[in-house]
Amino acid sequence: MRNERPFLSSSTQEWLLEEQNPSVRFLTLKNLLGKKENDPDVCAARAGIMERGIVPKILELQNKNGYWVNKDDFYIRTKYRGTVWQYIILAELNADGSDKRIKKTTEYLTTISQDRQSGGFAYDGSITNGGHHSKVIPCLTGNIAWSLIRFGYLDDPRTQRAIDWITSFQRFDDGDSSPPSEWPYKNFMNCWGKHTCHMGVVKSLKALAEIPSHKRRGDVSKILERGAEFLLSHHLFKRSHDLCRVAKASWTQFGYPLLWQTDALEMLGVLTEIVSEDDRMRETFDLIHTKCNPEGRWLLDRTFNGKFQVNIERKGKPSKWITFHCLKALTHNKSLSENDS
Repeated sequence: MRNERPFLSSSTQEWLLEEQNPSVRFLTLKNLLGKKENDPDVCAARAGIMERGIVPKILELQNKNGYWVNKDDFYIRTKYRGTVWQYIILAELNADGSDKRIKKTTEYLTTISQDRQSGGFAYDGSITNGGHHSKVIPCLTGNIAWSLIRFGYLDDPRTQRAIDWITSFQRFDDGDSSPPSEWPYKNFMNCWGKHTCHMGVVKSLKALAEIPSHKRRGDVSKILERGAEFLLSHHLFKRSHDLCRVAKASWTQFGYPLLWQTDALEMLGVLTEIVSEDDRMRETFDLIHTKCNPEGRWLLDRTFNGKFQVNIERKGKPSKWITFHCLKALTHNKSLSENDS
């Protein structure tokens, strides 16, 4: 019998449109209800992101020079309160990249973290020398490149260099071969090794998929195609060489914001920006259906709350962010997302 639960009930729509979460309100208006960017409601919701909710609370804690917590430690010891993490979260929340405070953080991060030799982003660096060449990693490069694009820096040379790093170095090894022995592959077996790290793949694809289709160069499209096939060969969250087994149980638990982590919902969201339809997505659509509660909402399964500058939603409770992303995925491809039971 077919599940008759609508993708977006009137009560869930009203809940997502509540004023206290202007980011979800903005995205619901634009992505679920199809309103144009210049629609008065959309414009008001976008303006509200900088005026109330999580974004202004995070920005209030920013140092006047554009960083959080520690000027010299933007990534490792300041998880998840330092500068990199706030930058990614602000991009997730659709903060205004033209705001002078976000511009300061952009200048700070691209100065201290971007490797001047390769264009990738490193987890350690200095204002005088940039990101350490030996500490460039794919998930961070993808995350910052995606954030830069979200903040309106697509055509900026710094963003283009990060995109070039992804198209030049990102690999999709699946246990059948070994990566080359030269830089950057020799430094981090967890990132590369015989099986490329899923997180690096997803964050790299997320960045490239954020580029409007009419602006994607040939090498960008090629990497998107290869990366999409890599994820699809795993049915997103399964073991590619044994599709009866889940690769990581945590990937079936939906979280927000994920930062360097990933899950099946994020993977599906990225893939729906790259491919229109593939039956290997069906298991993830089925997973989404099984996690929907009777009110047509989804819970926050995982969170870094308690480690953030500002907590975002509550674990185990209905999540506007998870619900929005589930509904966006379901409405993207109704033929695959229909649930028979």
